[in-house]
Amino acid sequence: MHAIVINKLVKQYKNGVKALDKLSFSVNCGEIFSLLGPNGAGKSSLINILTTLYKPTSGNVTVLDRDLCKDPTWIRAQIACVAQNISIDEHLSLMENMMFQSRLYKVDTATARRRSKALIDSFGLSQYLKYPVASYSGGIKRRLDIAMNMVSMPKILFLDEPTVGMDIVSRKAMWKIMQKIRDDFKTTIFLTTHYLEEADKLSDNICIMKEGHELAYGTPESLRKYTNQNILRIGFSNLSEAKNCSKDLLKSHLLSAANIRENSIFADIENSQKTFENINKWLLENGISFKSIEILQPSLEDIFLKLTEAERS
Repeated sequence: MHAIVINKLVKQYKNGVKALDKLSFSVNCGEIFSLLGPNGAGKSSLINILTTLYKPTSGNVTVLDRDLCKDPTWIRAQIACVAQNISIDEHLSLMENMMFQSRLYKVDTATARRRSKALIDSFGLSQYLKYPVASYSGGIKRRLDIAMNMVSMPKILFLDEPTVGMDIVSRKAMWKIMQKIRDDFKTTIFLTTHYLEEADKLSDNICIMKEGHELAYGTPESLRKYTNQNILRIGFSNLSEAKNCSKDLLKSHLLSAANIRENSIFADIENSQKTFENINKWLLENGISFKSIEILQPSLEDIFLKLTEAERS
């Protein structure tokens, strides 16, 4: 059973802007699904449609086998959405926030208290019960925000950039929370994020979209098929050495293009072994001091940039 099926979805606003242009893909039940795209890709419009806030211009959407346009009230009872802006009330205690949210979803008091205690324990919030919510860090507030939205035990949880602005420690803690929601509560997570490493590590499936339509869909591993190239990385002690070597390599025509990141040269290459041997030999013959040279598989970020930039060009 699919959690969400989108078929040739179009959303055109009154000003003529077409935010979604025959978009099609599906989301499986019980998976973490990530929707990726540059700003203006149509992600927000899609989420607003899937959460029943907007109506589509044309196309079909089913959520848990129900037609989105025919059964919006039923669908709203099966989903929850955690927006970018944290929605907790800092004047209420942690438990009061949980109970207030439960009343919005019409969960009876006894069930709400039982679920709240289980969620507080599961999300590692027990130690914060005695402190005022206003004193919580951003990461703990976000954790509480998600726990509140789980009180209704939604079948689908929409998370719109849940880790934005977090430090890496808080972000990784949130990754564990998301995996727990999928694995322990069997909840489908529909995630949007600009952190491609996050999508790569968490997602069962990913859709990359731009200008309202999909560019690629599949598992993080299967998306590697969108490039037949590997990446050569040459590491140096400092940025200046990397820049000077890059200029010389381009002049030698051993590389047709390269870019510099973090004191390293990165270049897409097709014949990995031969290119590696030729450049390694050239570096040694020219007495160029380098720290490392290696062949890397393209990351999700590399695939994302390749697809979105190719689409633009």
